Amino acid sequence: MADVVESEGRKIVVAVDGGEESTFALQWCLRNFVSSSATTSSPRDTLVLVYARPYPPVYSAMDGTGVLFSEEITASLDKYSRDLADSVMNRAQKICKDYNNVKVDVKVTQGDAREVLCGTVEKIKADVLVMGSHGYGFIKRALIGSVSDHCSKNAKSSVVIVKRPAA
Repeated sequence: MADVVESEGRKIVVAVDGGEESTFALQWCLRNFVSSSATTSSPRDTLVLVYARPYPPVYSAMDGTGVLFSEEITASLDKYSRDLADSVMNRAQKICKDYNNVKVDVKVTQGDAREVLCGTVEKIKADVLVMGSHGYGFIKRALIGSVSDHCSKNAKSSVVIVKRPAA
């Protein structure tokens, strides 16, 4: 008789950034991908919440206006960035608290959001990447780029882009 191998659930990466769009995408993912009524015999999904902290700006000892940047200022900016990441992740984890049948992992990584998300998907061999959309128009996307557009073209998994309904 063959041994029964417990199958692993899906690995779902959700991009979180503290904005309303990513919060809506996380809630949508929980409602549509993770059933709160799953049985204990069904495989347990893993939800990986990913926040990409931007790299700190690089300042020379004196900027172009003649302002001198001290180590205290740059340390303060870095602390703010870490505190913001902690706050965003705490809020995201609270949204997930009612879903006991899903394992929630948190990954805070420093870097460009496009590369962090695609890299995480590839590294953990995620089944799907779920992310919100800011709904930028053509010109704004062309000027600043679109994280969701980049990920839809480059992620090594399926990508679900969740648009928040207009209010």
